[in-house]
Amino acid sequence: MNSAIVVIDPDVLGGVPVFSGTRVPVSALFENLADGMTLNDILDAFPTLSRELAVSALREAELRLERPQAIA
Repeated sequence: MNSAIVVIDPDVLGGVPVFSGTRVPVSALFENLADGMTLNDILDAFPTLSRELAVSALREAELRLERPQAIA
């Protein structure tokens, strides 16, 4: 999956999906939210991650969950 939000590149973290323009794994956002961190806490912990990218990823996940057929 390559988009304006997420990039998968075998030369960046071995192909782990990362936020575009960063080396921050997308999973870090969801794992940290699940652990109770706020978005502000996460952005402080990952200064290369912009609020815009994080919110875009959350919105994209929401859309995919609302329309499961879009995942296939």
